[in-house]
Amino acid sequence: MDTIRYSAIAARSSKFWALLAGLAAIIAIGGLSAHHMETHGHVITGMNNQIVWGLPHVFAIFLIVAASGALNVASVASVFGKVEYKPLARLSALLALALLAGGLAVLVLDLGRPDRLLVAMTTYNFKSIFAWNIFLYTGFFVIVGIYMWWMMDYPMMKHSKKAGLAAFIWRLILTTGTGSIFGFLVARSAYDTAMLAPMFIIMSFAFGLAFYLLVLMAAYSWTDRPLGEYILNKLRNLLGVFVASVLYFVAVYHVTNLYATEHHAVEKFLLLEGGIYTQLFWIVQVGLGGLVPLALIYAPQFKNCQNSLIAACALVLMGGMAQVYVILVGGQAFPLEMFPGMEVSSTFFDGVVGEYVPSIWETLLGVAGVALSLLIVTVGVAILHFLPDSLADNVTQSK
Repeated sequence: MDTIRYSAIAARSSKFWALLAGLAAIIAIGGLSAHHMETHGHVITGMNNQIVWGLPHVFAIFLIVAASGALNVASVASVFGKVEYKPLARLSALLALALLAGGLAVLVLDLGRPDRLLVAMTTYNFKSIFAWNIFLYTGFFVIVGIYMWWMMDYPMMKHSKKAGLAAFIWRLILTTGTGSIFGFLVARSAYDTAMLAPMFIIMSFAFGLAFYLLVLMAAYSWTDRPLGEYILNKLRNLLGVFVASVLYFVAVYHVTNLYATEHHAVEKFLLLEGGIYTQLFWIVQVGLGGLVPLALIYAPQFKNCQNSLIAACALVLMGGMAQVYVILVGGQAFPLEMFPGMEVSSTFFDGVVGEYVPSIWETLLGVAGVALSLLIVTVGVAILHFLPDSLADNVTQSK
């Protein structure tokens, strides 16, 4: 592993500039969409008084959660001492920072008044989990940035393990904070559980690794660099463990809610009678995003097949989006229980399931966040030495 050589990709090919131009165009369209929503107000979106967090928030939270998990490859190398993952650590840190930047960009632009971010960053209510997350997100940029610097700077490389440990602990805290945003909202029946914090952590492992694998395979395919089956199978098996763990935590989450009588109504809504939310849960999240990827990962006929791994990663990400959508939007759609045990009736939609259909503007803004993350990675690997020249089996198995 000590003989691993890193280099930047050649940024002169037409494929590189076409990719850069395509991503920039998507980001520009997303920016114009955000400007259109800010100018005309959220009345042009699908959001309303019942659903105040829409599709842009789904994209933002999905990217933020995936950012934490994308760092997992670097953590396995530095914290747990798995030397075969060490050549992958630099790209892992870069992708983590890029995904967090993309997610926060969508989050800020969906606020309606992005200029008020300065207020959020200078005025704190420490009883609010949202205030805590300001420190968690900025701390992640600082700690992972230092970790990446120390991995790439030879004189500082001896300290990289300490920075890796700090980054590992910080990302667990960050994802716990993101999950706790919902777990602390006791007024919402779908959110009121401490299970959301650990579930978000394991979700981050699966989503982040799926993102990482797709970026890794695309980078090595487009630059004609060797990528052996040994390291891919290591990551494939790790992804399978994470996907299975997500399914386990989802089952525990719903069983826990079913055990409490007060949550029976919301569980019936999400699992049986929720319409689009029930369909997304069973078909996309559990089926396409969980069971099918496990089959693609572990079925003997798909062993050493990169196409099946690509499909598995894409399905995991699709299932992850569905999972965040069901948690976030489905949790808001279920009516608030204003006075437990009492019937409430008014003209303000009390007891009525909220309706939400994402607008094209919200969709374009969310997709732009993903494009921004990919643009940062593309530029990063073109100007700095993030990618090993070779990840062939004879290189990665040298120790």
